[in-house]
Amino acid sequence: MSTEEYIVTLDVGTSQVRVVVAEMTADGSFQIVGVGTAKSEGMKKGAIINIDQAVQSIRKAVEHAERMVGIEISEVYIGISGNHVSLQTSHGVVAVSGDDKEIGHEDIDRVLQAARVIALPPERMIIEVVPKQFIVDGLDDIYDPYGMIGVRLEVDAIIVTGAKTVIHNLIRCVEKASLHIADMVFLPLAASELCLSADEKNLGVVMVDIGGGTTTLTVFRNGYLVGTAVIPIGGEYITNDIAIGLRTHTHHAEEIKCKYGNASQQHASSSKKFSVKVIGSGKEQIVTQKELSSIIGPRIEEMFHLIRQQVKEMGFFEEPAGGYVLTGGVMAMEDILHVAQKELGAAVRIATPKDIGVKEPSYTSGVGMVHYLQKRGLLTGPRARTTHHPPRPKKQRGLSPFEKMKNWFSEFI
Repeated sequence: MSTEEYIVTLDVGTSQVRVVVAEMTADGSFQIVGVGTAKSEGMKKGAIINIDQAVQSIRKAVEHAERMVGIEISEVYIGISGNHVSLQTSHGVVAVSGDDKEIGHEDIDRVLQAARVIALPPERMIIEVVPKQFIVDGLDDIYDPYGMIGVRLEVDAIIVTGAKTVIHNLIRCVEKASLHIADMVFLPLAASELCLSADEKNLGVVMVDIGGGTTTLTVFRNGYLVGTAVIPIGGEYITNDIAIGLRTHTHHAEEIKCKYGNASQQHASSSKKFSVKVIGSGKEQIVTQKELSSIIGPRIEEMFHLIRQQVKEMGFFEEPAGGYVLTGGVMAMEDILHVAQKELGAAVRIATPKDIGVKEPSYTSGVGMVHYLQKRGLLTGPRARTTHHPPRPKKQRGLSPFEKMKNWFSEFI
């Protein structure tokens, strides 16, 4: 039985758990070969509120992906996001170690580790270190110093930190689902690799990921991540509005939203009709898409208004030159771009994965993680194996980079 290389990412959202499986090729590229989804239970506004329910949701999504691809998944990269995440700058300095003073991967690793040495409250932990620029003997604006000659290597970096309680609960769920964690990835940063161009990041752009329970804003300027924020509102609020407005069950409201929802009252059809079961009775009512849009439209407009307001509260008062890039499950709704351009300005576009069969915005984060890991050379070791047998007990293995990071960090707290 031949061994093949797979990378598996796990995105535990408020409404859905999504697994993306990528097959690595001999030349280091990858191809998306399967996905798995499951309704997210035990989650609220991006945080875990019931461990057992969350574990079952993760297992279902993983099993779905296993059946699709025909592999046994044993290791995953997990995405981290939420309003508990914050950013701070840091600076690291090391002496180049080699006798020939050529900068190698070890020197780059050491300077990034040096940037990690910051004062943190005991309730917070480091998720990721994002280099802004490297400096070699005073020469700055270096993106990749590998192979250069120098004596002193420095890095200006952004430290992404999160609440230990939230992260440890997620880690606990993944481990209880019999999965090994390869590493953590800051989801908005990963999604930006897929959604944003270098020009947009340089000009200044706001990436907006509208999920089920939360909306995540990520701001880039001069090529760097400069801010992130979370608004506690998402697609679930639209579903609730429909359930109340049409007096129907929530799961029926979700189906109606996905099948008939139109964000624009102007473009919704009066001739497109569907039946709705009225809660508490055996009767059904006939509703037009335009009537449904009169419920959805105001909520969508409010969401974009809150997005614009949040960007100003983050200190970005001017219209971003690169505009707004929108993604997330809600962006699959018909005519939502029209409403977004009306509320946010003309420079708005929707980003969707182009290298995955379903081409849905809801998979942006999962596919983005694969792009992000590959670009930064963080993919190491096997993640899954081909099998046609029931899952076997997981074998003991050495420390992963993620575990080494946790052990290294624990020495400083």
